[in-house]
Amino acid sequence: MPSRMFDIGLTVVILLNILVTFLQTFDELSELSTVFTVIEGVTVIVFCIEYILRLITADYLYPEDSKVKSRLHFMVSFDGVVDLLTILPFVFLSGFIAFRILRIVRIFHLFRINTQYDSFNVIRLVIHDRWKQIGSSLVIIFIIMLAASLGMYSVEHAENEGFENAFSGMWWSVSALLTVGYGDIYPITVIGKIMGIIIAFAGVGLVAIPTGIISAGFVEQYRLNSESERNFTDVEKIGEIVLSHGHEFVGKKVIEVKEKYGCTLYLVIRDELMLLPTDTLILKENDIAVIRSEKLAKNEKNKKTK
Repeated sequence: MPSRMFDIGLTVVILLNILVTFLQTFDELSELSTVFTVIEGVTVIVFCIEYILRLITADYLYPEDSKVKSRLHFMVSFDGVVDLLTILPFVFLSGFIAFRILRIVRIFHLFRINTQYDSFNVIRLVIHDRWKQIGSSLVIIFIIMLAASLGMYSVEHAENEGFENAFSGMWWSVSALLTVGYGDIYPITVIGKIMGIIIAFAGVGLVAIPTGIISAGFVEQYRLNSESERNFTDVEKIGEIVLSHGHEFVGKKVIEVKEKYGCTLYLVIRDELMLLPTDTLILKENDIAVIRSEKLAKNEKNKKTK
């Protein structure tokens, strides 16, 4: 319950901070600038306290590392970098325009809200599993985009002021390949228009490549989840359990699971690591637990015989 209340409170602080950052851009609300600054300061102080607490307790988040290494591990992690870049602009660099842009990073705090849901975890897993295919498709798109920009510059530069250099061609090729078509730069020669038609059609197919890869990844991931996420009482001998959001094992120590459910944990798979289930190891969301439960299997068999 205290953990749940902390998550809700932190979510409110994150949303309040982002709302203030958004409202500060309105000239009509300049009279409330002092109020916005105070609210922003309070929320940043909360972020500072949370960042310090996360550093102190980093060894619980990364139990396989030493205390110093676990803190360094957190500092270079996604959450650690976002936390730090959220705090720095307000504390040290608020007077510099270049660093004020870092306030945009605060929006990434919203990912913490999404991590409470399985849908976000599915997106993360799909991108992690298919990053090679996605990267390859992006390389293909970049090569064709570069060829399109140089080709269009070559045929349009002499008669079209819009294509002043290769970068202008790059801007046009991006808008054409992504089927956006801003209309600020467009071909006027016959050859340029023919090339534009071909490139526009190619863009439709190119955008579909990474989309298809990600869609196939979603289907596969949901299929794996539906096969892996089964009730604990269905495990008769040895099996794997994916600790999804809300699972009764999440947040408990291995010794607590052993005593309460009468099972034996052989291995805990966390991300790409295989952890030995020591008694003090805390199980986390998305862990895969390799277990054996004779007690619950016997209870299930007794129920079936009755």
